[in-house]
Amino acid sequence: MTTPAPRHRNRRLWASYAGACVLAWCLFVLAGSEFDRGLDPFWLAVYQATTMLWAPMLLGIAVWPVARRLHASDATGSANAMAHILAAVAFSALWQAGEFGVNAVLFGADHAGAVLVAGLLWRTVWGLVLYAAIATAFTAVLQARAARAAAVATAQAESALAKAELSAISGKLNPHFLFNTLNSLIALTRKDPAGAEAALLKFASMLRYVLDTKRGAEDRVMLSDEIDFLRDYLALEALRLGQRLRVDWQLEERVLADELPPLTLQPLVENSILHAVAPRKAGGTVTITARRNALNQGLELAVADDGPGCEPDALEPRPGQRRGVGLAALRKRFALDYGGQARLRIHTAPGAGFRVDLFIPQT
Repeated sequence: MTTPAPRHRNRRLWASYAGACVLAWCLFVLAGSEFDRGLDPFWLAVYQATTMLWAPMLLGIAVWPVARRLHASDATGSANAMAHILAAVAFSALWQAGEFGVNAVLFGADHAGAVLVAGLLWRTVWGLVLYAAIATAFTAVLQARAARAAAVATAQAESALAKAELSAISGKLNPHFLFNTLNSLIALTRKDPAGAEAALLKFASMLRYVLDTKRGAEDRVMLSDEIDFLRDYLALEALRLGQRLRVDWQLEERVLADELPPLTLQPLVENSILHAVAPRKAGGTVTITARRNALNQGLELAVADDGPGCEPDALEPRPGQRRGVGLAALRKRFALDYGGQARLRIHTAPGAGFRVDLFIPQT
């Protein structure tokens, strides 16, 4: 959300004020014209409108700094009201003084004095009314600006908070992934030193990817890069699990250039391996799907396994129970990122496996 520059905002303000003055002058002329009697009454109405309204129109400009100062002050409501009353009296007095001066120059002091006395009461009343109208309009403008500035500040604060939370989430995902991967490498070193050496090379490539994507919470990577990283990760896990780990890739070629936050798929695949593949003697299959949404052209991803699944209620943490960092962080990330348009949904039931569906909008 952006706000206009102060100079531009004031230009619009004074253009609106000038338009209101012209409209008031035209209405005054129309009210005093009698077109059925020829042009003389019309020109008389023009003269009267001009001589009577030039002073309050110019004085109205001076109401702006008064309204702005009183709006910004910390004075009480009664003090502000008294200040406005005094300003209204001054406005009315200056209006009459200006009209007296013009009449004195044009027609002499005696005529100017007679006009002043004759219209003193109603011009005083009209001066107070006009000041109140102009001050109210300017105060409304100032309040609207203040409300907009507050809304912008609130939006910026919420955006900064969301970015900070996303950074914290990314900070949880990366160490979590590295810790688990290092544990796998340690276990592999004891069983298969040669395989561990090959795994270390893949791990170096994966580590480079992780470090390259730690630039910021709003970082985006191509799906093809995320898939390459995931293949290295699965190859490392295959060294440990062997034929027990089966992977079914269902990728549409046209979505590989789409963008998504880094380390989006790896925590989901890791959860499937941890709960559906590693504990079972026969292993299991992890299915990774990527396709285009036909309605809104967004990116649809899914990670599913054929493991034991669980009750949906089991996904909610209980007091004293630790919850998986990866899935919890991803859920929070998708609640904050993409303006709330990204989605994460879990489908599971006992004996029915576990599937996580993601939707990521594409610009």
